[in-house]
Amino acid sequence: MQFLRNLLGLDERFTDQAKEEPLSPEPAVRENQLKLKVGWNTNTGSVRRSNEDAVLVFTASHDGDEMLPPFGLFILADGMGGHQSGEVASSLAARTVGNYVIQHFYLPILISQDRDTAQPALNELLVNAFQAANRALAKQVPGGGTTLTCALAFGSRVYIAHVGDSRAYTIAKDGTLTQITQDHSLVDRLIELGQLSPAEALNHPQKNVLYRAVGQEGILEVDTYTQAIPEEGRLLLCSDGLWGLVNEEKIVTIIMEAADPQEACDQLVAAANRAGGRDNITAILLEPPLG
Repeated sequence: MQFLRNLLGLDERFTDQAKEEPLSPEPAVRENQLKLKVGWNTNTGSVRRSNEDAVLVFTASHDGDEMLPPFGLFILADGMGGHQSGEVASSLAARTVGNYVIQHFYLPILISQDRDTAQPALNELLVNAFQAANRALAKQVPGGGTTLTCALAFGSRVYIAHVGDSRAYTIAKDGTLTQITQDHSLVDRLIELGQLSPAEALNHPQKNVLYRAVGQEGILEVDTYTQAIPEEGRLLLCSDGLWGLVNEEKIVTIIMEAADPQEACDQLVAAANRAGGRDNITAILLEPPLG
């Protein structure tokens, strides 16, 4: 377990104390401390006939001898390349990454604690998973492609891998919204080069053109981030069908006023549909354990 202690920055005294102290007389509080709270929703939108977004949500907890921290794997893929290719590409990419992470990281830790020191760095593992998805798409869905954003969570620490223009944000307790990922779109690159303003990018005819996507030929470049979710904060993953139609202020208001992550995701999708629903819409919202 030393690997997990180092990974999470846990103090040895804390883990010993957790074993020795009696159960809390307030089980509801203990439950909040041990579990990830997650909501998600994916929707075709008001215009498209099919949903090319794909979602994979996997959470696990082990409380007992040698307890493990709450584990969560959250994957969002927004397919492209036409009706059939887009749906197949996004689903295959999400399933490939999910299988890779669970097989190469979570199951070895769950089954044999003696192997934990041999585990690769989590950012490296996510990059390997994305490369596996890229090879799978090139072989099984030629001509298809997808964005892919993945968050692997242990407690309040999250490891993120990203390709495309789906996004990951943190929302702090005070409502401060921070975009973690960078869009791999043509207009975003033009903004970086000073050739386009953010206002001009909103209505640019090529705003949906990506220069990097899963399914491309050759080695895929993957952005990775290690992020601590702010205390009492949240992590949001969403496709451009949400952030492209609902402004950041409205996104924050919905999340802060919702009773729980699932209600927030439902309301975010509804807001995007009210704004026209021109694209498929997906939102995944995570609240880490307290404490």
